[in-house]
Amino acid sequence: MIVLAFLIGIVAGSRTMLAPAAIAWAAAARGLALEGSWLAFFGWRFTPWIASLLALGECVGDVLPTTPSRKLAGPFGARLVSGGVSGAAIGVASAMPLVGLGLGLLGAVVGTLGGAALRTRLALAFGRDLPAALTEDAIALALAVAVVFAL
Repeated sequence: MIVLAFLIGIVAGSRTMLAPAAIAWAAAARGLALEGSWLAFFGWRFTPWIASLLALGECVGDVLPTTPSRKLAGPFGARLVSGGVSGAAIGVASAMPLVGLGLGLLGAVVGTLGGAALRTRLALAFGRDLPAALTEDAIALALAVAVVFAL
């Protein structure tokens, strides 16, 4: 189960807010055990909805030409935080929060750099960035859903 922390980190590397949204849905709807931990807020009633709206906004903003590269310090750092916290939540539920944190961080690095490389290749293949961005969104969403259902 702890390998899911690495996978949710990859999701965070691709779409920063999609990983916390997935964890919030897992906590609220699938019973991911976070009560009594500092991550219990993921299971609050409105957290999945708010995180989902933020994730949707990120997907829309991601295709704008003014959106900075995910490899810059700010966006990269946000992806690390998202992956680390989301991985830690899976780790808390598995009684290994630090392992989850570390795997989430590692997954976020892989997702950030690998996602950027994949999107660049897809954009070259499609001849445009929009289909590449939508393909990356679909892959990240499918991986996030798979993690939620595996928890």
